[in-house]
Amino acid sequence: MNLILMGAPGAGKGTQSEKISEKWNIPAISTGEILRAAIKAGTELGKTAKSYIDDGKLVPDEIVIGIIKEYLTSDACKDGFILDGFPRSIPQAEALDGMGVKIDVVLSLEVADEKIVERMSGRRVCTCGASYHTVYKPSKQAGICDKCGAALYVRKDDAPETVQKRLETYHTQTEPLKDYYSKKGLLVTVEGQEEVADTTRLVFEALSRF
Repeated sequence: MNLILMGAPGAGKGTQSEKISEKWNIPAISTGEILRAAIKAGTELGKTAKSYIDDGKLVPDEIVIGIIKEYLTSDACKDGFILDGFPRSIPQAEALDGMGVKIDVVLSLEVADEKIVERMSGRRVCTCGASYHTVYKPSKQAGICDKCGAALYVRKDDAPETVQKRLETYHTQTEPLKDYYSKKGLLVTVEGQEEVADTTRLVFEALSRF
């Protein structure tokens, strides 16, 4: 199964991607991970991407698409894949089509904006790597890490004003992909639930038809 996983930041794509990967034994591919792997491996495209990152610039679409194409045509993806975080725009989707990559299904995780803001702004992290949530996974002592006793903090990406900006970007740039793939008969939507297990059950039910 060749799958694209869509959803706003904080909708739970990463978690569901892992669950799908385990069940169907296909690799979950995040654009960020592919970029980092290409840079680490020192491929030509990886070196080019690194030069942009080192200059504090966004890596151009054509570089990202080239790196993804290399990965999708590798042995790792011969039995299928999950694309998480790509494509992010209509031009990227058209470029993916232009590669001749066959997509079987596009799954969109639907979660209301206010719920996403609540989820993400409640995240707390520690320098030791531990993560918590004020509602769903609170530390034993508010603001203090259970593992090392250090003070917890809110990542800049999880601040409410940052989350709102990321959601606006998603609705403007990425959400139009739902219409793009719906017209191709590939779009399936799943409503994100309060419990991760309930969302996973609905995801598996939706994908079992393909």
